[in-house]
Amino acid sequence: MSRSAVFLDEMGVGPLWRLRQGGAPEAVDIVVEAAVEVEVAVAQPVAEVAAAAAVPAPVAEVLAAEAVADTVEAAAPVAAAPVSAAAPAPAPAAAPDDTAWFDDAPPPPPARQLSDADIAALDWDGLTAAVAKCARCDLCKTRKGVVMGRGDRHGDWLMLASSPSRLEEREGRALPGEQGKLLDNMLKAIAVDADRDVYMTHLLKCRPLDAAGLERLPTEAESAACRPYFERELALLQPRTILTLGSMAAAGINPGEKPVRGKVRQLGNASLIATFHPEMLLQDATGKAKARAWADLCLAKSTHGG
Repeated sequence: MSRSAVFLDEMGVGPLWRLRQGGAPEAVDIVVEAAVEVEVAVAQPVAEVAAAAAVPAPVAEVLAAEAVADTVEAAAPVAAAPVSAAAPAPAPAAAPDDTAWFDDAPPPPPARQLSDADIAALDWDGLTAAVAKCARCDLCKTRKGVVMGRGDRHGDWLMLASSPSRLEEREGRALPGEQGKLLDNMLKAIAVDADRDVYMTHLLKCRPLDAAGLERLPTEAESAACRPYFERELALLQPRTILTLGSMAAAGINPGEKPVRGKVRQLGNASLIATFHPEMLLQDATGKAKARAWADLCLAKSTHGG
């Protein structure tokens, strides 16, 4: 036995270190690399064998080698488990992109446009909703908003203009601002309460513009497309007296008929009287238009009665 072996044997680790380098190098290396627990399990039997057998070194070496071989063989499954457990688990499959379908989805179908018969069956709320999403003519491509009528839906008086102005389109309501205040005062002068007995609307619900963005007269196609909405308003309201505001409204309410101021016409069961638009009266510096408008209001009041 070499001097190094003697020193190691005196320290009580002779058989273990000798066996790692000698009798079963591959098995011991596997145990050491795989798990520390196996190394402890191997060292203890080797030490017991060496201590219990008082035999010469060559015999002890043989016994220790056999003990190590038996221990390694028994521990091999234990060592294999940590190795296999340490292997990286396969990566889970990537979840499908929940929004991937969106790019390939067809665009939603356009809102179905109501027929004249459909519009004729609407109530007030349905009519307001239909006007808001109307695309019956090309004005839907240029409008900034629609203007539905406002006021008392059971009123006996109907104030009718032709189409919304820029201010009305922006406000989203018929006759706002100074023109509305003037009309309220005009009606108050003939003892008509504008808050309780009057409904205000337009023949067209969108503002007609030309290519330069300036207001223009509506085309026949635009007027025809919007006419069912006004007729449904008229049927739901059933007014006794209609005041047309401005020449365009007076001409448009009965296409083909020339309106005459100061004369009472009929539209169904309603009396029809033409007068000036409040916006024009605000611009009247001479006062002549206001005097004529007062005569129109007096005629309407006398025709209406009460």
